[in-house]
Amino acid sequence: MMAAHPIDPRAQELIDGLDLRPHPEGGFFRAVFRSVSSVQPDDERAVRAAATSIYFLLTGGTHSRWHRVRSDEVWHLYEGGPLELFLAPPDCTEVRRFVLGPSLASDGPTCTVPADWWQAAKPVGPYALTGCTVAPGFDFEDFTFLHQVPSVLAQLMKVDPRCAEFV
Repeated sequence: MMAAHPIDPRAQELIDGLDLRPHPEGGFFRAVFRSVSSVQPDDERAVRAAATSIYFLLTGGTHSRWHRVRSDEVWHLYEGGPLELFLAPPDCTEVRRFVLGPSLASDGPTCTVPADWWQAAKPVGPYALTGCTVAPGFDFEDFTFLHQVPSVLAQLMKVDPRCAEFV
């Protein structure tokens, strides 16, 4: 997968060293943890791992496309950054911006995205290596791109047309 801009040498070292692969939403990832404990979500979803975790890396000039996960997701910044996270509630009536970073000028090194909220991200610098922990555990059945829900996409474009960059 080619990035729109040259990949920073340290980012390439991380992609190779951590054995990261292209992710459907953009960037690179590798699953690193799937709990052996199971839970039954309190909705119609099937039993799944109690928690899962991935490495996720975005390079400069790339982004994570608008999507939602049906479980809570905690982002952790490991290296690089800052990373801009854009969050919208399920009905997309507002867009919140969160800057994931190590300095006091950022909003902090972690951010929790509530279940069913829409999210997108882009690195501010040459790359951002993050971890994403999901509980109850991630399953691709719980993943939806915003462009797959045209009415909600239209609402988001009314609220903040700049969000089109991440569709």
